[in-house]
Order: sequence, then C-alpha cells, then structure tokens
Amino acid sequence: MSTHDENTDPTGTAEDPGATEVVQVTPEGEETALEAGIGSVAEPETETELAYTEALRAGLGEFDLAEEDVALLEGEAELDAAGNPVTSLPVVAIVGRPNVGKSTLVNRVLGRREAVVQDEPGVTRDRVSYPAEWNGVPFMVIDTGGWEIDARGIARHVAQQAEVAVEMADVIVFVVDATVGATDADEDVVKLLRRSGKPVVLVANKVDDVHVEGEAAALWSMGLGQPFAVSALHGKGSGDLLDEILANFPEDPHSEAGRVVGGPRRVALLGRPNVGKSSLLNRLAGSERVVVDNVAGTTRDPVDEYIELGGRTWMFVDTAGIRRRVHQTRGVDFYASLRTQSALEKAEVAVVLIDAGEEIAEQDIRVVQQVIDSGRALVIAYNKWDLTDEERRHFLEREIERELVQVPWAPRVNISASTGRHVEKLVPALETALESWDARIPTGKLNAFLGEIVAANPHPVRSGKQPRILFATQASTRPPKFVVFASGFLEHSYRRFLERQLRERFGFEGSPIEISVRVRERRRR
Repeated sequence: MSTHDENTDPTGTAEDPGATEVVQVTPEGEETALEAGIGSVAEPETETELAYTEALRAGLGEFDLAEEDVALLEGEAELDAAGNPVTSLPVVAIVGRPNVGKSTLVNRVLGRREAVVQDEPGVTRDRVSYPAEWNGVPFMVIDTGGWEIDARGIARHVAQQAEVAVEMADVIVFVVDATVGATDADEDVVKLLRRSGKPVVLVANKVDDVHVEGEAAALWSMGLGQPFAVSALHGKGSGDLLDEILANFPEDPHSEAGRVVGGPRRVALLGRPNVGKSSLLNRLAGSERVVVDNVAGTTRDPVDEYIELGGRTWMFVDTAGIRRRVHQTRGVDFYASLRTQSALEKAEVAVVLIDAGEEIAEQDIRVVQQVIDSGRALVIAYNKWDLTDEERRHFLEREIERELVQVPWAPRVNISASTGRHVEKLVPALETALESWDARIPTGKLNAFLGEIVAANPHPVRSGKQPRILFATQASTRPPKFVVFASGFLEHSYRRFLERQLRERFGFEGSPIEISVRVRERRRR
C-alpha cells in the first residue's frame, strides 16, 4: 500500500501537518462561524433529526456493545435545560457541638486547608459547601457551625443553618469530642438526627493517642452504632471513616444541594518566564497584587485574585513561568512547575501570554500544548504589542502560521499589560472560549450532520473494506468529547477531517474537542 494511499485526506489533500491544519479565516469570518455554530447547538432538534437518530440507534442492536457503550447511550438523555449533563453529588453534612473539630475534619476529608480552623468555639457560623473526592467518588461536604439545641441569639441562627444542612444531607457525620465524651447537648442532637431518617456516622474525634481510645469506645452507648475513632488533626482513622461514608451513599442524591453551582470562572495566566503574566494581573486588579521584576521567575506560587472585568467577577490565577519540561527542572523551579500544572487543572480557561516582541519559542509552543492536553479552554494573548513595529508584526504573523498551526481555533488578543492597551478585549475572548467549552450538540443534530459529511466524503477503502460510522454522541462537555461508533478503524486523517468539519459547522472557537472511536462488530447469528 503506497504512502500516498495510506495518508490520503478525504478532502483530496495529502496529509501534511501544515496542509491539513492551517485553516486561517478572517476575524469577521470567525465571528460569523461561531455565531452560526453556537446558535445551531442551542436550536431544538427537528422531527426528521430525531427520527434519523432513533433509526441509527436501533441499528446498533445488530452490533456487539460493551457495558460502557450501553451506559453511554442510556445516559445521554439526562441533560438540563442548557444541554449540560445533570449530575447531582451525594451530600455529607458534618455536624456537632461547637469546638469538637468539625472544620479540622472537613480539611482532612478535602486533603487541603479550606475551612477556617481556630482553637476557640464559634469560628464557623454559616454552612459552607466544598467539593471532595475519595477513591474516585466525588461528593459534596457541608461544614456547619456548632449545633446547640437551646441556643439563643446568633448561636440559634447558627444552629438553624446546621438543621438545614441535615435536611439537605444524604449522609450525616456527627462529631463528638472523645476527650470530653457524650454530653447532654450531644444526646439532644442524637434524638433529632434519628428523627431525620438519614444514615448517621458517629465520629469520636481528637483520639490523638491510645489513652483516648477507651473514651471513644464508650460512645457506643449513644446508640448510633460503631464510633469511628479519628484524629482529624493528624489523620488517624480518616480512611476508614471515608470508606464508611461512601458505603452509606444512596443510589440517587436526596436533594439538589450537591449540584455544583457556578461562581467566578477560573482563568489561569500561563506563559514562559518574563512574558508579563504578573504585570497583566496587576493591571486587571488595578493594584500591585503580585511582585513584578525584570528578573525572570519572580513568581513561584500561584496567586489567586478576584477581578471585576466586563461586568462580572473572574478568578484570575497568576502562575510561575514554565521554563522547561517538569522532569528537567530542579529545586524550587520543579515545585513551581508542579504548582503551575495544578493551577491549570483547577482552571477552566487558560490565557497563554506570548511576548510579541520576541520570536515564538519552543517553550511557548509547549505551554500551548500543555493547555490542550489538560482539556482547558484556550485564549492566546500577544503581550507587549505596543513595543512591536510593522516589520516585527509581519514576521510574527508568519511565525504564528508556522509554529501555532495546531491551534487556529484559539481566540487571539493583542494587548499591552504595562499600558493596559486592549486588555478589555480579553473578556469577549474568554466568554467565547468558555461558551465553546460548555457547548453540547444534540444527538439528532450531530448524527444528521455526520450523515451529510460521510455521504459527501466517505472513508477511503482500505484492503477492500470501508468502515462505516454507525452512530455518534457527545459524551461530555468541558471540553466537548465525542464518541463515534464505527464498523471499522477510522484513520487519523479522517478523524482530523471530522474535527475540522465539526468546527466549521458548530464553531467550538477557543476549546479543544476530542473524538474517540469505538469499533464494534456485528453480532454473530
């Protein structure tokens, strides 16, 4: 089989990294394509599209499907009004008297310091929710203030918040100070917890040494089953406790309290050292929020800052400059690189800053690829634009076409962090990228579209066989991930062709998209 035949692109162009991916269009054209794409995603499916999809789905019955295939196909109907998957997490409420170590236990469950801890009662007053995970199972933790039955004044309001948390919860974790033992107030709370009908896990906290284990065992008398001896401060017994909590999760969450509600969108500022990330954060914040110096590598820890921009609040995260591959770094640079990667994973969209006055370097390309690999939305900001002349801008355009050929879909903003030039244009770019990152194509529209594309450009015949696309669905968003069921292997060039067609039709400007193929054979009769 010739090399040309093996790499033939269905568009009629031999596969070449430069030829297949350079799809440069004018900014006006990009806006038009985006508006048409995102608008079409929001449109309801027509009866013809729904009927076509049902016919394709019925045809899958002739093929051997794995359990995960069936789960994927059955789960695609559970969407909210915006077309996003409906996933409500189980809710765990941490309750108990004041100063028994509830917030310390919350931090232990989260694996990080989130809840405020101080060695005095009454520090926590409101109920505060935190997303958590144990052994790959996500859930929501609600930290509450000290619960006292006969409280008055503000303490009564705190107790009411705890009662609301109990009502929301799927599992209640009741914390008792093992060094003090069960008090009359604890006994009163137990009566209320029993009436709730929810599973209750009893925690004997502050079991920091063997001398307190006897007091923990005495809590069997409370009638809530086995007391879990835990030291929230040191971590003792926390694994067994979390296993017990997971064992009590219901199949379906009790309330909507576990649904992750939006908040400020998280934006990571990335780039190689000294491209102006900290200067941009200071400009956006309107103050000297972070240290800025001409010496590269000034920033080492990610710095979070709430920024009011474009009429909404954003969470911007300044990160350490990415110098080289993580395994090649040493000392503080190594840990700075790890923290930068962690900040990127927590972000939703990344702004990669590139110094417009210097030639695009391998490090710039690596940073962009790091964002793509992480599945985050992407905006590229060319900083120090005020320092470039016409000649430099001409060469920069050629460098972009050559070096950043893999991301023609990323919105581009030309800014100057030092003067503030065009920094306000980051807002529409960020909003566009996040809208694409969240976008979902209805299954009917997706299959109708692919049917048209495949009819006009079928997969090349290889060894006398021509793989056929059986069905396609969007498995998830953030980033958009598509699963294509096919009767045979789809070549890489054809997958790239499908990706380009999806982008041309539905936009997805600013977001990576993933296409995975599941090859399924006909059932043997």
